Amino acid sequence: MDLLASKPLVLLLCVVGCCAQSAVLPPGPIDAILGGNVTLKTIGGKLDFNFLIWNFNDGSKSINIVTASASGVKVGTAFTGRASLNATNGYLTIGPLTSEDSGDYAITINPSAGDTVTGEVQLRVLKPVSDVSIKSSLSEAIEHNSTVVLTCSAKGSFLQFSWLRGDVPIVDDGKRFTVKNGELSSNLTIKDVLRTDQVGPIYCTASNQLQLARSAPFNLTVYYGPDAVAISPLAPPYISSKANFSLSCSAVSSPSADFLWYRDQQEIGSGGPILTLGVINSLGFGKKTGNYTCKAQNKKTQRTVSSVAVAIAVIEPIPSAEVSGPAAILIAGNSTANISCRATAGSAASTTWLKDKQPLAASGRLLFSANISWLRIDPLQKEDNGEYTCRLENAVSSAEASYKMVVNYGPEQATVTGQKAVEVNGKVTLDCSAPSVPPAIFSWKFNNTLTDVKTARYLIDMALYKNTGTYTCEAYNAVTGKTTAQSHFLSVKEEGALDKGLSDGAIAGIVIAVLVALGAAIGLIMYCRQKVPRYRPKTSDYYLLP
Repeated sequence: MDLLASKPLVLLLCVVGCCAQSAVLPPGPIDAILGGNVTLKTIGGKLDFNFLIWNFNDGSKSINIVTASASGVKVGTAFTGRASLNATNGYLTIGPLTSEDSGDYAITINPSAGDTVTGEVQLRVLKPVSDVSIKSSLSEAIEHNSTVVLTCSAKGSFLQFSWLRGDVPIVDDGKRFTVKNGELSSNLTIKDVLRTDQVGPIYCTASNQLQLARSAPFNLTVYYGPDAVAISPLAPPYISSKANFSLSCSAVSSPSADFLWYRDQQEIGSGGPILTLGVINSLGFGKKTGNYTCKAQNKKTQRTVSSVAVAIAVIEPIPSAEVSGPAAILIAGNSTANISCRATAGSAASTTWLKDKQPLAASGRLLFSANISWLRIDPLQKEDNGEYTCRLENAVSSAEASYKMVVNYGPEQATVTGQKAVEVNGKVTLDCSAPSVPPAIFSWKFNNTLTDVKTARYLIDMALYKNTGTYTCEAYNAVTGKTTAQSHFLSVKEEGALDKGLSDGAIAGIVIAVLVALGAAIGLIMYCRQKVPRYRPKTSDYYLLP
């Protein structure tokens, strides 16, 4: 039987109830790109059928695409060379797609067992998204005064538009930002533009279900200012007479502002953002105190704004400082130190003393002069060792100098650390220390006999029985002439003699456990005695002996 000729019969069967609509195709619409391929897939995997028919309806007529039966697969004339069928699962592939392929695709399946089923899905052939671009109604905008309309246009089908500043979406707020979308374009209106509107750049995207394209970045030009016109330094400055000094005027402005300078509200004929001390001197103002202002002008916005006035004073700087201290050898407990400081030129408004970078304050042994130009320490102690810094300052400069004071002391009491007992052939390390400036010279005695060891460490690589005895460390300071000593007894024992039994922690744990158990036992006995009632004999329980 020719199935194409039998189509009326199939339709008739559907009318009388032998055909059933079922979920044989996925829901639509299905979108595909013009010029590409699309595969319309059935639901349910492998199909077992007597015959299968795919038809296309463009809204005006129905066209057979492909028919499959036991005798084979036949492609309709209109789709020859562009359609193919997977006879196993009923998948239909069409391509390359044309705009005329948009429409409804219907499938009819007569299974080997059961009723005939049909399905239908819509295919939309979309034109590629392309040529996305932005145009502005204004080439230049003035902040707070201008309204700009940006138009995004694109080519494609079923387009949707969105606007972004950088990667952040621009939202229609109904106030400053409004968006109106058309079929092939979108308008973004920015009312009363601000300088922040040019931070971005701005992008437009056009998309449909299958594609998205972005425009080239668009930079909105917004002129603004001048704002925040200011002279630096901000505070009324003191100027060093030796400085390469200048006043600098700045303003937030686009385009850059033009500047004019004024002294006591009179224009001084100097343009530009910089006014140097040399120009001030050349105009005869020199060391005279005056109030200086600058005015910033923006040619695009036609605005002029003046800065706050700045007053100027000139001061001689301090080029350097000199510190002098004792040149003699200093010994803790016996010596006194005087340290003085002065500026090589100029004058200091303040003097600060530091020791090892920490501020110094007067104490029982430390005194300052009335003008803090010198200090005295009497008597010196070992804690006075360190670097003494004098810092001089005035309004335009600072200088500092240092003196490193060495206070000799010690050696203080020597201490020896190391093993008190070691097994034969074991390693022995004895360390001797004694605080001292300059560092102490060490020597060692063994059983009161001087050894050849002249370092703070006494080392025995393999101890012998004969190494048992008293080790004495002597520390000597060649400047103070003092010597201190400390003795240490070492016992060399046979191998295994120092093996430890239970550790201190284990012994302590056992003792604690025994005490806990004993306490529990005593508590149990007391508890039982309280619970068992005592027997109180009655008078009748007594009887007389014969």
